[in-house]
Amino acid sequence: MMAKFSNEFYKCFIKEDRYKLLISGIGVTIKVSLLAIIIGILIGMLIAMCNLSKKKVLRVIGGIYTDVIRGTPSVTQLMIIYFVIFPPLQLEKWIVAAIAFGINSGAYVSEIIRAGILSIDKGQTEAGRSLGLNAFQTMSRIVIPQAVKNIFPALCNEFIVLIKETAIVGYVGLMDIQKAGDFIKSATFLAFMPLIGTAVIYYVLIKILTLALKKVENRLRRADAV
Repeated sequence: MMAKFSNEFYKCFIKEDRYKLLISGIGVTIKVSLLAIIIGILIGMLIAMCNLSKKKVLRVIGGIYTDVIRGTPSVTQLMIIYFVIFPPLQLEKWIVAAIAFGINSGAYVSEIIRAGILSIDKGQTEAGRSLGLNAFQTMSRIVIPQAVKNIFPALCNEFIVLIKETAIVGYVGLMDIQKAGDFIKSATFLAFMPLIGTAVIYYVLIKILTLALKKVENRLRRADAV
């Protein structure tokens, strides 16, 4: 049994330096995820402001964006953005993939932010305006800082889901973790070892992210308690 396991491990990861494919895939996954998170937060904040705006036009725009993005598969969005929208710009594949995932994540982040802002008592806004702050200052200095503490766990969950969703970037030819595992599987005609290997790598990445975000959340709670 151990001999078979060792042989399959060698064939899948050591022979022909196939482990380097997975290492390279980790880099691609991290790059795509980080840029997508940044884009998702920026878009999410903008769309949340649109949905909370008193102007009907902005609410309609925000509503349409959220409805379309949440109502279509992320893999379809990725392929439309990669093959239809961005080909003339000739951007690097990982950047286009990150933009696609950022646009997708922005719809979910916007709802998280909107709910967080609505959870803050209206008295906080009234207090800010009574101190002479304008609407933007009140929102940026009083409401949003309080909302961040409320929505942080939900945002962390969205980031974790986003990392796992990047496993579909192989559809546009990117060699991420999942695609590297599929390549090894095709080259060796072995399924168990490559699939378990990719699963372990994703688990470790997400576990590290979860622990890091947990520390940040604990610091926010301690700061709130002071």
